[in-house]
Amino acid sequence: MQRIILLIIGWLAIVLGTLGVVLPLLPTTPFILLAAWCFARSSPRFHQWLLYRSWFGVYLRHWQQYRALPPGVKPRAILLIICTFAMSIWLVKIFWLRIMLLCMLAALLLFMWRMPVVAGDKTEG
Repeated sequence: MQRIILLIIGWLAIVLGTLGVVLPLLPTTPFILLAAWCFARSSPRFHQWLLYRSWFGVYLRHWQQYRALPPGVKPRAILLIICTFAMSIWLVKIFWLRIMLLCMLAALLLFMWRMPVVAGDKTEG
């Protein structure tokens, strides 16, 4: 029963993480890390798929090995975060919601700025 629950949570996390790529208020990384954790404990096959066949695999393997972002990812992530939040702030007309979005943007940018960047081995990948 626990295996089935972890599989369901893992796939739900994959769906939410994938949606988070395009939705500014839905984070991608925590959901993908949750999916990797769930799959590691419930299905070696899905865990291998996530690490070696999915769109997120390179980043997950890098995170597991170094606990850091690969070079070049941080500036692209920060740019994408700024663009999506700017569009949301521009589209939202409610003042308090704009302020909330700005606070979330500041917190997320601070979090991203503090994340370490480590180059992996040339043989990795």
